[in-house]
Amino acid sequence: MSDDRPVPPLTVVPPGAGRAGFLGSIGVVFKLWGEDTAGALGIVEHPFPVGAWVPPHRHTREDEYSIVTEGAIGFRSGDDEVVLEAGGYITKPRGQLHAMWNAGDTPARMIELISPAGFEHFFREVADLVASASVPEDPRDLLGRYGLEVEEAPWAAEIIARYRLNPQ
Repeated sequence: MSDDRPVPPLTVVPPGAGRAGFLGSIGVVFKLWGEDTAGALGIVEHPFPVGAWVPPHRHTREDEYSIVTEGAIGFRSGDDEVVLEAGGYITKPRGQLHAMWNAGDTPARMIELISPAGFEHFFREVADLVASASVPEDPRDLLGRYGLEVEEAPWAAEIIARYRLNPQ
């Protein structure tokens, strides 16, 4: 039986390695790119400072799988809300409106698996913009290139107030 899938290259990312950046409310550390996985997935780490809030958004091209490794991170996806501590896992299916936040009083961190790969490049573009203090002429262009939709959610204000978050 033959397998026609491309074979990814051997890639080693030592502990603590990976290009780091800031996305405005949370950090990003790039671990594996789509080029490292034959397009199967991308992996990043997201540090969440106290008060961090990632507003409601929807991915149209990829699913996300998150593993909390430090602190407590809240997730709202569709009608479900949960706070996970270190060792907790969650799936965030494409097409479903979701948000995330630091749900505790200490910094938190999670690993994000993105499948299929590609969305990690959105994070790179945003981190580059933040680092250079640039503002895109029309952010809808950047969002559209990656199939990302941002929208208001009726539950967002209550979560922000309940956890004393810093929406930016």
